Amino acid sequence: MRGKTVVITGATSGIGEVAAIRLAEQGARIVFVARDGKRADATLAKLRKANSAADHVVHLADLSLLAEQKRVAGAIATESRIDVLINNAGALFNRRIETADGLEMTFALNHMSYFTITSLLLGKLKATPGARIVSTSSRAHRRAKLNFDDLQARRNFSGFQVYGRSKLCNILFTRALAKRLAGSGVTANCLHPGFVATRFGDQSGGFLQRAVAVGKSLFAISEEDGAKTIIHLASSPDVASVSGEYFNECKVETPSAHARNDADAEKLWQASEKIANFS
Repeated sequence: MRGKTVVITGATSGIGEVAAIRLAEQGARIVFVARDGKRADATLAKLRKANSAADHVVHLADLSLLAEQKRVAGAIATESRIDVLINNAGALFNRRIETADGLEMTFALNHMSYFTITSLLLGKLKATPGARIVSTSSRAHRRAKLNFDDLQARRNFSGFQVYGRSKLCNILFTRALAKRLAGSGVTANCLHPGFVATRFGDQSGGFLQRAVAVGKSLFAISEEDGAKTIIHLASSPDVASVSGEYFNECKVETPSAHARNDADAEKLWQASEKIANFS
């Protein structure tokens, strides 16, 4: 990864931070997006320790807001090259929260931040030979199905269900993106990191927060193990020409039938373009 620039969201804790540090140790220069200034400074210090030769950069932004997604993408687009884009920001919420854009928070952060930032960085990615796009999804997608008449969960909200739908969106987005990137030299893949003992769900509130905490205490893997597939997709020569796939434990895995529905993938892409005001 020496001499390569990696852009990553959700890098101030958990698997995102571990992936950023390990890629920096391999020689990469890290450009990351953070919401909290103090955590950003702490991560920046770790990156400088991991690779002091690189000029790592942090951008502060609230990735639940479309304007912030566009602003930070515009700032990152001034980079001379982007070798890897890792979409990793995400959260789970116990109650329905609506953003200033009128979007349900989970959908806005877990899906639209991936879609908007990737779309605005495609030009720079295509200009960088062998560039890769890596998006963190989840096995939680397996029980999910999209309702295009209620993408914002106004009629029926459940934290776990809405989270699962957002992770389904990540896979459908990856499939539609890979088709659009065919022949460009840029690959797009997504992954299930495993059930990881991170800050994930710690502030979701109520029963959901307690359930996640119990699950993590009983079944969770380490952050190091959870980051392995992200690192693999970002750096391994074995997947340099693989695109449009869903990975688990560094291997291709078949996602749910709903996640393989190309008609839904296209429908979601069109809906996302409209929401982002790209169409």
